[in-house]
Amino acid sequence: MGNRLASVLRAGRSVVSNNQALINDPDVADKGLNGEAFYAMVVESYLEKYGQHPLSDDLEPEQRALTETQLNAMVGVINENQDIINADGLAFKGFIPAVFARLVNEKFGDEMGTRAAVKVTAPKELVRNRKARPDDWENQVINDRFRDADWAVGEAFYETTTVGGKEAFRMLIPEYYSESCLACHGSPAGETDVTGFPKEGGELGELAGAISITLYK
Repeated sequence: MGNRLASVLRAGRSVVSNNQALINDPDVADKGLNGEAFYAMVVESYLEKYGQHPLSDDLEPEQRALTETQLNAMVGVINENQDIINADGLAFKGFIPAVFARLVNEKFGDEMGTRAAVKVTAPKELVRNRKARPDDWENQVINDRFRDADWAVGEAFYETTTVGGKEAFRMLIPEYYSESCLACHGSPAGETDVTGFPKEGGELGELAGAISITLYK
């Protein structure tokens, strides 16, 4: 289930990424990128990559409930940000994949906080938003596992542990810089990117972050 939640989130982020030119076009007031249209794009992206609908018929009831909640959170975030997306005469909107993912994860948590949580985090020195700072477990996995030269690229780490005194299945899935990431996170290090943050000097394929999934028992 953790892999599915991460995959659906990635599909949503990819739609936001692929539509940055449209979102940031100051001359198009109505982008046509409402919740319904966005949902269709996410499903198409997921189908193309995984060969099935994110709400495929083989899902168990709990899996379906979590996935539906995540997709509904995406639709809600897009609909709630129509004024930003469609702002007339404004170029860069700041509605980037990282912001979208954070808002979706927060909305998902509001609905499923006692059952599941999704978070995008990163090595401490790469975190731009304090809400994304890794907790102790995430930080240990990043440093002891993902930064180990012998760790297989893309391999997730998971175990059953406790969160706030409650038993939970936890999964951390590493993410790496892609070409689209480097516009903001690449070189030269220290140069201000379009969002106003200094670039990290990251390189293609380097560890950039991780998707953290918590499923409470």
